[in-house]
Formats: sequence, structure tokens, C-alpha cells
Amino acid sequence: MVKNKGQKRKVPMRKCVVTNSLHPKKELVRIVRQSDQTVAIDPSGKLNGRGAYIALDPALVAVAKEKRIFERQLEVEIREDFYDELYAYLDHQKARKELFENEQIR
Repeated sequence: MVKNKGQKRKVPMRKCVVTNSLHPKKELVRIVRQSDQTVAIDPSGKLNGRGAYIALDPALVAVAKEKRIFERQLEVEIREDFYDELYAYLDHQKARKELFENEQIR
């Protein structure tokens, strides 16, 4: 017996901590505080630890840095160079997403 035949799968939604808006999980990047109190970008979304999500908009990194959003959400102090790394990662991921969307349209 096949269940859910003809029905669409439920899309997991997560909230961007900077904009407080809901997005599909695949359109966000997870930032994780690991057990050793270090903060890392989690591309797979499967690392152990407390996570917070940010949308694929590099401009949001400046807002997060200015308002110390990740420090409050993850309850840990974050190095300045982490924000540079996050900006570069988000910029790259956004460019990849736009490139692959353009390829699929053709």
C-alpha cells in the first residue's frame, strides 16, 4: 500500500534570525555553536550543536554583525573574521543558486 500517492511532500521551513521571515530550509544557511563553544558555518545542516539560520543575502551579514544577532542567539562570543568568512560563503552560495536557476530555465 502506497501512502501519500499524488500528494506533495511537506517542505521544512525555518526562520532567518536576521529578518525573522520564514524560508524553505534549503534557502537558508545554518550557523552552529558546537560543544567546544566555537561557531561554524554548517553547509550540510547536520552538525551537532545549537543552530541559527540566515537567508542567502550577503547584506544581512552586516546587519547581524552590527546588532550582534548570532551572539545573542547562540549565546557565545563570535570572532570578527567569522563575519568575513560568512559574507564570502553567502555571496558564493547566492551566485551558485542564481547560476543554476538560469541554467534550468534554458
